[in-house]
Amino acid sequence: MFYEPRNDDHGLPFNPFKACVVPRPIGWITSLSHDGIVNLAPFSCSNQLGYDPPFVFFSASGLPQEDGEPRRKDSVVNVENTGEFVFNMATYALREQVNLSSARLAPDVDEMDLCGLTKVPSTLVKPPRVGESPVNMECKYHCTLTLPANSANTVHHVVVGEVIGIHINEECITDGKVDWVKIQPLARMGYLDYTYVSQVFTMDPPRGEIRPEQIGEPTSPKQSD
Repeated sequence: MFYEPRNDDHGLPFNPFKACVVPRPIGWITSLSHDGIVNLAPFSCSNQLGYDPPFVFFSASGLPQEDGEPRRKDSVVNVENTGEFVFNMATYALREQVNLSSARLAPDVDEMDLCGLTKVPSTLVKPPRVGESPVNMECKYHCTLTLPANSANTVHHVVVGEVIGIHINEECITDGKVDWVKIQPLARMGYLDYTYVSQVFTMDPPRGEIRPEQIGEPTSPKQSD
């Protein structure tokens, strides 16, 4: 099948686009309002951008107001106003809390309290870390990229932050490496579907220059449970 997203002519009962870019890591973002209220929200459009220095991003869709104009989500407002946020890793064990924190709530509601999560002070920024999360990245706001939408009352705010501090639970490090199978990071698929890391394999990259006549049968990837 072929379809043009602008025409929405895929002919399927559900839009397949998000199901075609998977799995997507979930950025579980903590931020602070000017009044010191903690906001916690998951964003399935999130990832890293570069690594030296490291940058991460999360993308939030603006919600229409009564006048039809899109408004920025609380996370976007907080980060742009204070210049700080924490990118917490979502895991399978925390899936219920991740889901609950996605609810639309008033700006004065503290989602960390609502979800019964532990607020742990950060080292370099003011927003707290999710204590139950095995990896927390303290971030300094860099910029916001505004993307247009087909709907006149919708907009996408892509918030980029520089990672200035990283916390890793030492119990989640095996042989000097972050152990994803032990952590079981949560990721978003399409529709209402999720997945998590339960198996990892390793492949050695090609070494040196390779000529076409040197290419043989591919080797089987090495599995690690």
